[in-house]
Amino acid sequence: MEEEKKAVSERKKSCTNCGAELKYKPGTTEITCEYCGHHETIIHDQDGFQELELNPYLEEMGSQSHSEEIMMLHCKNCGANQHIEENYKSLHCVYCTMPLIIEDAYKEDWILPGAVLPFQFDQKKSHQIFSKWVKGLWFAPNNLKKAALDPQNTKGLYLPYWTFDAQLYANYTGQRGDYYYVSVPYTTTVNGKSVTRTRQERRTRWSSASGNVSGFVDDTLIKASHQNKNPVPRKISNWNLDALVPFNTNFLAGFVTEKYTIPLKDGHLSSTKEAERIATFWAKRDIGGDTQRVHHIDMSLSEETFKHILLPVYISAYRFSGKKYNFFINGQTGAISGSRPYSFWKIFFFVLLILIIIAIIVWFAEK
Repeated sequence: MEEEKKAVSERKKSCTNCGAELKYKPGTTEITCEYCGHHETIIHDQDGFQELELNPYLEEMGSQSHSEEIMMLHCKNCGANQHIEENYKSLHCVYCTMPLIIEDAYKEDWILPGAVLPFQFDQKKSHQIFSKWVKGLWFAPNNLKKAALDPQNTKGLYLPYWTFDAQLYANYTGQRGDYYYVSVPYTTTVNGKSVTRTRQERRTRWSSASGNVSGFVDDTLIKASHQNKNPVPRKISNWNLDALVPFNTNFLAGFVTEKYTIPLKDGHLSSTKEAERIATFWAKRDIGGDTQRVHHIDMSLSEETFKHILLPVYISAYRFSGKKYNFFINGQTGAISGSRPYSFWKIFFFVLLILIIIAIIVWFAEK
């Protein structure tokens, strides 16, 4: 109970000088007060990441270990589940911007994150990235620029992911293919005469292959939220996991955290499929030759562990002509991707201008 109370108090830590909320300063290991400038250093856990043994959790044992109760808000418009700080009076959904009221909050248990990838730049910098991107868009409505330039529509969000580690062992059977070339005659016509020539064609000599492969599969990354209506683009979903730090609630201060909606069991099934893909790749590499076929692979995983991690994304969402558009920025790398509307009139006048130019060119050519 004492440990749980401590975790809750850390999420709403106040400045010792003025009582205002302390927020994490991206790119640092500090939480700071925006009012008086007071700052405190976030102390890393010397024990490192918390890799949890997988089987007890899959068997619904140990669910109270490494878990705590958090405040959640469910967006009735888009379905996103978001963790909110207890001192927020109201906020807006990071995905669709619809209002979320603190009175609608409810409590849920979650498996504590084992690691977090802190934001590396602040909202102001993310706004600059948005602005540069929007200015580079062709045929964008003017309202798009206004919406994207509004800081109120830009939120920092920690996305939940599962990572899985395991020792992999697999037996395989398949075939090794080695290329060789043969001379093949063919007939062609040269100067009106039929002549016979030869050309080299590639063939493949197949031979049976079997064996086993083994190795350590480290940090298989599996998304832990469905994001059915607002999926994070694959273009920005590349994080450097070497920069993960042991989880500390202070890194969440000032940001929204999405709770996982894909259960650990389902995440494990996805990671097992990824492990099978890795085993097949290792088997092909072991077979050698120029090309390979894997007919059967019998894989087993042992010493399986997992952790729940949080990864940073900035999101901007707004409505234009009754339609919602989302923009995403990787909070570590600055990579950006998003959907965008097009201005009918800008496209119309551009096409009209092209047609006028073509007509002028044709008119001069005919004179």
